[in-house]
Amino acid sequence: MSAPQFSRKNGRRRPMSEINVVPYIDVTLVLLIIFMITTPMLQTGVEVDLPQAESKTVESDGDANAPPIVISIKESGEYFIKSDNNNDVPVLPEEINAKVAGILTNQPKTKVLINADKGVSYGTVVTVMASLKNAGVETVGLMTKPEDNK
Repeated sequence: MSAPQFSRKNGRRRPMSEINVVPYIDVTLVLLIIFMITTPMLQTGVEVDLPQAESKTVESDGDANAPPIVISIKESGEYFIKSDNNNDVPVLPEEINAKVAGILTNQPKTKVLINADKGVSYGTVVTVMASLKNAGVETVGLMTKPEDNK
């Protein structure tokens, strides 16, 4: 071990020219742990864009020839699917993912919209949205009716 370095003239210690980095390392490790814990939580949520009173018409950025897939949910619990300019076809909730995935394999840029009745519970709509996300649909739109201007 070396003895402390003293100046010969006045007996005072010379200032150190090193930076103590231990506090910086501690803060960095704490931030790393925080980011490691919160990052998986950010990726598991279902993204929902809630409709506003005045909304604009959705512009088609996908194929111009591909009409959107519309999944309608009635208050009575009936489900319908409309694609390729066909009429609404009754469908069971378990069959929605398979039908949507089949359409998206041929036309991957097709938009998917949910047209839910006003009385349908929030949980039902979220369940359909989550199942569509699991089927590979990137974004799901919610159809709204424009507000009457009186």
